[in-house]
Amino acid sequence: MVQALVFWLLASVVVASAVMVIVARNPVHSVLWLILAFFNAAGLMISMGAEFLGMILVIVYVGAVAVLFLFVVMMLDIDFEKLRGGFVRNLPLALLVGLVIAAELVLVATAWQMGPLAPAALAAPVAAAPSLTNTQAIGTILYTDYLYAFQAAGLILLVAMIGAIVLTHRTRAGVKRQSVRAQQDRTPESAVSLARPPVGAGVDTEEGVR
Repeated sequence: MVQALVFWLLASVVVASAVMVIVARNPVHSVLWLILAFFNAAGLMISMGAEFLGMILVIVYVGAVAVLFLFVVMMLDIDFEKLRGGFVRNLPLALLVGLVIAAELVLVATAWQMGPLAPAALAAPVAAAPSLTNTQAIGTILYTDYLYAFQAAGLILLVAMIGAIVLTHRTRAGVKRQSVRAQQDRTPESAVSLARPPVGAGVDTEEGVR
């Protein structure tokens, strides 16, 4: 009874937070609602015995992804009024896509059933060995049966990170950049100059005494 009550409480908060992420007018508030949804989703996983997945959700998504979203939203100068105008313009297409996805979810939820040729082992869940914790069981399967898929996912994330850096690290006019080679090649003679300007005269670093 208590477990069911906790489940429905956390699930209700997750659904309400997800709705507020969409309908909130302030993007910062949307990110905060998203963090709340992540926390409650982690609570759901912990209540079902998947404490490792719950902690990963908090550490990775709340501690990294959501905080990154918050910094990006707060630091970038984004014209949100212009973005809302584009949202209204594309609203019919978005509703059509949403209806298609909703229809697919309904079909999946109502028409799903276990195939007659499925192995008997898949028909019922298999309990993990009592000597292994959830973290050990996930690690054993991840680094044995799905090792190549795990490495491929890491490579895809690495390529995505490099692509994001390349796209944002573009040359802009009027922006001073650091030249490591020029700094390494500097000598005391080229870096320090001794000037003796007369009284009342200024010093120009490029042309000497003015």
